[in-house]
Amino acid sequence: MNSASPDPTDGAVSDATPDLVAFRQAFRRHAAGVAIVTAQREDGTPVGFTATSLASLAAVPPLATFNMALSASSWPAIAETDRVVIHTLGVRNREVAQILSGDNQQRFLGDHWYRGPHGLPVIRDTTAWMVGRILERTQVHNSAVVIVQIEEGALGEDDAPLVYHERTYWRPGTPV
Repeated sequence: MNSASPDPTDGAVSDATPDLVAFRQAFRRHAAGVAIVTAQREDGTPVGFTATSLASLAAVPPLATFNMALSASSWPAIAETDRVVIHTLGVRNREVAQILSGDNQQRFLGDHWYRGPHGLPVIRDTTAWMVGRILERTQVHNSAVVIVQIEEGALGEDDAPLVYHERTYWRPGTPV
């Protein structure tokens, strides 16, 4: 890893510390599956975001985890709600991944979602979705780790997984 200077295209200041530079460079090279997490505010307004931090935590009981910044526009809803919907994405979902990572006011305009269990927003045509009850929210610096127990869900049509790598969405290549 070259830690001499930060990537000028990442908005970093020229005096970025070597640890920050190393972290950014390494995690850009770490490919991650893309997911969408949705919830609703107390007034019923849908919220959601694109995440690359989704992971399974345990099979019994079925637990999943994701991370998010406390400054994220969806955090207030996640901090207050009991349930979320976690969606796994295929390559065909690239456009909706971009919508949910964009302007907060535009995320739920259109017919790419519907009200599902508990009135929660469910994204259409994903490879899978799971409704879960939030068990824990653990603050770590300016972020939170959210642990969810899965209660129900459904599979969609299979597709190559959508992967995020080097600030770009990808379709995985040939298995090795």
